[in-house]
Amino acid sequence: MRFIQLGLVSVAAAVLLAGCKAGGDNQGLEYAPNMYHSVAYEPLTQITEKDYGVWVNSLDNGRGEYYNSNEYNPFRMNLRLPPANTVRRNKYGWLPYRATNDTTSLRLANKLMNPYEATPAILEQGKAMYEINCKHCHGAKGEGDGKVADKYPGVANLKSDAIKGVTEGHIFHVITFGKGLMGSHGSQVSEEDRWKITKYVKELQKN
Repeated sequence: MRFIQLGLVSVAAAVLLAGCKAGGDNQGLEYAPNMYHSVAYEPLTQITEKDYGVWVNSLDNGRGEYYNSNEYNPFRMNLRLPPANTVRRNKYGWLPYRATNDTTSLRLANKLMNPYEATPAILEQGKAMYEINCKHCHGAKGEGDGKVADKYPGVANLKSDAIKGVTEGHIFHVITFGKGLMGSHGSQVSEEDRWKITKYVKELQKN
């Protein structure tokens, strides 16, 4: 009898272990599979069938995992496509900076004018952005002595004579595309904040 019980336990354990086996297209048994294989939300798509993908939805809401129509917008659209041949402007009406990462664009950037004045409010905002995005490399005073510079020598000293002589447009372009050891920050820092950082850098160079 004991032998039979041991055999049943062994078979049950083997079945459980077999269910845990994963590999290739077979990922085994999963709890809440939509947490492991989440479906990326695509705002420019519109799937109107409510039961589309219901087989992968572990929520008891009677809806498919891929259904993504917004019932509160006209025509149940998620994100409206912009009209053809239009260019997005920001809230100030600025067109996006469309230069390229080459020496010609860097030279032409010297002619760019900072849209901000060096007011106390702009300098304060520029300082806040500088401390978030620049201080770890260039240091609190812009002298190229941030914590990252200890590991990667060669970080630019923003108070050096060479950099003191460059224009605000040049600094803005370098923040946007990067130069030398510095990588691009165009995707991390908004255009407005890049100009504010530029204004603050120029203020740092006075001290």
